[in-house]
Amino acid sequence: MANIKSAKKRAKQAVVRNARNASQRSMLRTAVKKVLKAINENDAAGAQAAFATAQPILDRFSSRGLIHKNKAARHKSRLNARIRAIQTAA
Repeated sequence: MANIKSAKKRAKQAVVRNARNASQRSMLRTAVKKVLKAINENDAAGAQAAFATAQPILDRFSSRGLIHKNKAARHKSRLNARIRAIQTAA
């Protein structure tokens, strides 16, 4: 354990930030999984609605640095392409 006061504070901050990051990462993954589930069930309307909720989450967490901005863009692009594919197939 740290002995210096500033190091103790940093250790406490790291615990709080780690918990917040884990929670937010879980929220992000759940939102993406909901879109994928709707896509796999060929539910175009449900997938579009789930994507509308997942997109701002991806943008928010990429701007905060939880994930890289290119990773967020890649997820949005691929999900949107799959949604468009099931819309045209239906």
